[in-house]
Amino acid sequence: MKRRDFIKSVLTVAALSPLANNVANADSKNVISFSEKEKTMKVLIINGSPRANGNTSIALQEMDKVFKEEKIETEIIQIGMQNIRGCIACGNCHERGKCVFNDIVNEVAPKFEQADGLVVGTPVYYSSANATLLAFLQRLFFSTRFAKTMKVGAGVAVARRGGITATYDELNKFFGISGMPIATGQYWNGVHGMNPGEAKEDAEGLQQMRTLARNMIFLMKAIKDAKDKYGLPKKEDGIVTNFVR
Repeated sequence: MKRRDFIKSVLTVAALSPLANNVANADSKNVISFSEKEKTMKVLIINGSPRANGNTSIALQEMDKVFKEEKIETEIIQIGMQNIRGCIACGNCHERGKCVFNDIVNEVAPKFEQADGLVVGTPVYYSSANATLLAFLQRLFFSTRFAKTMKVGAGVAVARRGGITATYDELNKFFGISGMPIATGQYWNGVHGMNPGEAKEDAEGLQQMRTLARNMIFLMKAIKDAKDKYGLPKKEDGIVTNFVR
């Protein structure tokens, strides 16, 4: 398969959904209300820090408390210390439906598919996410064939001082290219702390995490209710236009 055709197929899968062709006309006056009887919603939380109980964990646990209060099912997966290699652009995932390297990426993929939302947290290294996390995300998003449209994404960055906004933008790129609405809080999603436990002293940062979790829950419920009533927006087949021909 030519590389151009492979990229086109990836973009098409990212865009399409089983409900995409069943879109009803919505009355702008209709008010969306949440269903009283709804399945338990799930949020997958990825901790990209190599420190299991570090400041990134404190930030994510603050979100997890809110999820649990609102009866949202969660699972936190620590990948910062995993031996995860980067993508080698072999294209085998297109044929196999999963990455050629059978590691935690393939283990997490079905959990991601079942989740209504994805939270990704990372410490900031040189104004960027942890390299292990980036390798994980690049392979996870590229190798999976299921539609991610309307799964809600949220990125969280934790730093001593600077680099949070650059890292926050970096994480959001994965959600944006996949048709995933990006949950926001009351500021750019970040908590400050260097030494173990210092994040607990960042009162504003922790409040951001609680606000982010509540906003994420609201968005997931609103999307679910809208999907049940109207289906997903119609999507076209992916078009790939290279700058150099």
